[in-house]
Amino acid sequence: MNDAPHDEIQDILTAAEGFAREAGEITLRYFGGMVDADDKSDGTPVTIADRQAEEHIRARIEEVFPDHGILGEEYGETKPGARCRWILDPIDGTRSFMHGVPLYGVLIGVEIEGEARVGVANFPALGELIAAGEGLGCRLNGEPTSVSPTTELRKSLVLTTDVERILATPSAAGFRKLQQGADFARTWGDCYGHCLVATGRVEIMIDPILSPWDAGPLLTIVTEAGGRWTSFTGEASIHAGSGVATNGHLHDLVLETLAGG
Repeated sequence: MNDAPHDEIQDILTAAEGFAREAGEITLRYFGGMVDADDKSDGTPVTIADRQAEEHIRARIEEVFPDHGILGEEYGETKPGARCRWILDPIDGTRSFMHGVPLYGVLIGVEIEGEARVGVANFPALGELIAAGEGLGCRLNGEPTSVSPTTELRKSLVLTTDVERILATPSAAGFRKLQQGADFARTWGDCYGHCLVATGRVEIMIDPILSPWDAGPLLTIVTEAGGRWTSFTGEASIHAGSGVATNGHLHDLVLETLAGG
């Protein structure tokens, strides 16, 4: 892993928290009402709130960090190859947002020299902001937070975003085994599930399909909280296409079980 100056990470983290709060305020203007949506080419919805929030974050990045690159869900990539790249999902959980469910998040991740170093997830309708920087720990609303100390699956809570989606994958049998072995399972999913792991309220979150903007801040947030975050195949990368967040103690067991072990 390449080294990034501590002060640089702190400065970017502070800015990212501010940008996420500002974008969150934009989303709240539309939250709880009737919001029209268009279907994107992949069949997922996008609203005016998604677009305005990403436009705002992009404008702020370009104002404060003009040499940084940006990869966003709604408007693609600028400055490819830049040393620092911001990865944006203005509303992760758009369907929840459209239904007035408060579990959606504004996600900002930052890579420095190709490595995830900063992560911010703002849940404006809940009043929760989780922020982490490499070597700086993880904080919930400014207070240090960490993963659960639970070491037994039978005492754990397992989450996923959509049960039917994971049951359509080769990991279906493994997921069922985890469900049956855990204390209980729920679908408090999308980014909120991963952040519940980072804040010690849940032990396991499983996501079979993730784009880089879905995963952007999650690796940093979970690892800085003392947990582990990888793909289904154990790769600690936001670009691997899937995500498993755990408190660390249960991670190997979860991966082995999903793989059919």
